[in-house]
Amino acid sequence: MTTKEEVFLQIKETLIDAFDVDESSIVLSAQLNKDLDLDSIDAIDLVLKLQELTGKKVYPEQFEAITTIEDMVEIVYTLLDD
Repeated sequence: MTTKEEVFLQIKETLIDAFDVDESSIVLSAQLNKDLDLDSIDAIDLVLKLQELTGKKVYPEQFEAITTIEDMVEIVYTLLDD
């Protein structure tokens, strides 16, 4: 069973490696567009990375609900738990 902390660390690693996000800015309360400066193209890439991470499809309505890192952790954790 994967923990939420493990999900957070994997997301953090993905954001650093794939999007050159500064590690110190990756906190649960960070907003993807405002704090991490991810645009809509980055968001699409991020969905693809999340699908690779979980091995499950991320539906548009799930992704639209994500505004913070914490939201992302919850969605990924839920997908992994299914």
